[in-house]
Amino acid sequence: MINLKNKKALITGIASDRSIAAGIAKTLSQNGVDLVLTYQNDKLKSRVEKIGEQLDSNTKIFPCDLSSDEDIDHLYDDINKLWGEVDIIVHSAAFALREELSGNYLDNISRKGFQIAHDISSYSFTALGKKFNSIINDGGSLVTLTYLGSQRVVKNYNIMGLAKASLEANVRYMASSLGGKNIRVNGVSAGPIKTLAASGISGFGEILKHVEEKSPLKRNITQDEISNTVAFLVSDLSSGITGQIIYVDSGYNILAV
Repeated sequence: MINLKNKKALITGIASDRSIAAGIAKTLSQNGVDLVLTYQNDKLKSRVEKIGEQLDSNTKIFPCDLSSDEDIDHLYDDINKLWGEVDIIVHSAAFALREELSGNYLDNISRKGFQIAHDISSYSFTALGKKFNSIINDGGSLVTLTYLGSQRVVKNYNIMGLAKASLEANVRYMASSLGGKNIRVNGVSAGPIKTLAASGISGFGEILKHVEEKSPLKRNITQDEISNTVAFLVSDLSSGITGQIIYVDSGYNILAV
């Protein structure tokens, strides 16, 4: 049985109630975790607040634009003042310019777009680990979200594939850096799921249909299946697992197609 009661978790990357991060927040809250949720900007503030209201009354909401070191510093100060410690960090932030998520990769890529995608989708995970390192408890766990496009060419995924590849390397190097403190770092490679972020990828509906037809389980995954995997990875049941990418994709990643 997963026991997370009284654990303290920071969750970033919520954009709507359909976000993978929102599902994770719900599952962790149901398992007794105290939460801090972040919102990127004023446009998203009300959405995240609404999600927070549906969770435990101990849930707190703080602003944080993960592309800003100053914002991450302020978030650290807020959490250090609130708890003085943290057990779990869930990183579910990713972004690329919409115009670079369609068509031919080389035709549409730009230096600016390359830098933005890597900064927000990969470096932000490093930045959180680096800043919060001093207050992550012994036995703590960091988890990020990735996708198969890091390993294979997925139509229209383009620059995000490179950013996710960077993120997965990040998982391994961060696991090596933090392992001596008994802090684990893992990633969940989720199959395609309808989220606000996914809507920016051209032809996303075709990807969903393809996975449903070809995957061993002949279906797409659910938000709960991702959330349950994250709950396992941040619990003591996975105490011997670090530096790994766990696939939750109906088995699609094993195929040669």
